[in-house]
Amino acid sequence: MKLFSYVKTLLVLAVIILVSFGCSSSNTVRYSKDSDKTDDNFLTEDDSLAVDLNLDLSDPSDLPEDEPDIKIADVLGSDNSTTKEKVLMEIIKYLDTPYKYGGNSKDGIDCSAFTQTIYKNTLSFNLERSARLQYKQGIKISDMEDLEFSDLVFFNTRRSVRPGHVGIFIGENLFAHASSKKGVTISSLDHSYYKKRFMGGRRMETEEIEE
Repeated sequence: MKLFSYVKTLLVLAVIILVSFGCSSSNTVRYSKDSDKTDDNFLTEDDSLAVDLNLDLSDPSDLPEDEPDIKIADVLGSDNSTTKEKVLMEIIKYLDTPYKYGGNSKDGIDCSAFTQTIYKNTLSFNLERSARLQYKQGIKISDMEDLEFSDLVFFNTRRSVRPGHVGIFIGENLFAHASSKKGVTISSLDHSYYKKRFMGGRRMETEEIEE
């Protein structure tokens, strides 16, 4: 799907909605009651809490600078009442917010604070503060092909912290995230950088995601 064109932020929402509607995956977001289960290979430090004395601030996430902007032009629909649209609209509110390590506001935000904020504001679900801890929540999704709307996606982007980066899957191999290079943006899982470093996803049970 050719989604690479440069258009203003206000035009992004409609196509993201159309893109997410076009997904063939299920519309339900689930949460595992076994959420305290974790994998042995994710045993490193917190990726985003600057107050954590064990945090390795010398090892920032190294995201690509050369990935193209994903902007899709279309007409914004008037009905934005469904849960899926609320998630997408909240993502749009944060687009282009600058990246700030340890930040959690529109003045600056990091990857795990972004996912935490979107989930809290739209799905009333409390994610943990770091990518490492968010990975311990929900149901593990190993294959990229099995991802569904609003699943968290994780990447190995740092030497000492795994996973070092997290975003929110929105369909058609696209995900929203707070990039250390571009701020809050939309990227493609087909990009060689993310495809190579993809570690899996997590699915939370919050409420039905309506079309």
